[in-house]
Amino acid sequence: MLFNTSYKNEDYIKESNQILGNPYSFLEKINLRGIGSRRLIIDELSPSLTPKNLQKIDTNYANIELRPKGIIIHFSNRLDRYSWLVPYYRLVIFSTQTFSVHSNGKFIKFKKDKYYTENKAFIKKMTDLKTLFLSS
Repeated sequence: MLFNTSYKNEDYIKESNQILGNPYSFLEKINLRGIGSRRLIIDELSPSLTPKNLQKIDTNYANIELRPKGIIIHFSNRLDRYSWLVPYYRLVIFSTQTFSVHSNGKFIKFKKDKYYTENKAFIKKMTDLKTLFLSS
């Protein structure tokens, strides 16, 4: 599900808590050594995730937030901020020439550059949490 989270959005809060679980507590965030990725550069968005007013001129950045039952990918376009909810049971990750996250026929492809290398430990943590969630 894609939400415009530029402003407080009650539907987003309700859906994200219901689908992905409540956000981690302060102590859980410390134990996990952080729940957010550094920024990643978006290479390509699937047509169903592309905002209507997307500007190709700008470099678009995204970051990933961990939740107990899935992830949230936050990205911005101009002054708007969007959040894509991806539960672990629908999360598929590919690492080819680009790093991509897929769910329900939608995808976001990220460039493999210095930002990707800075996030390798985070990506491993995300895949480990997915495996742990699906095995329980």
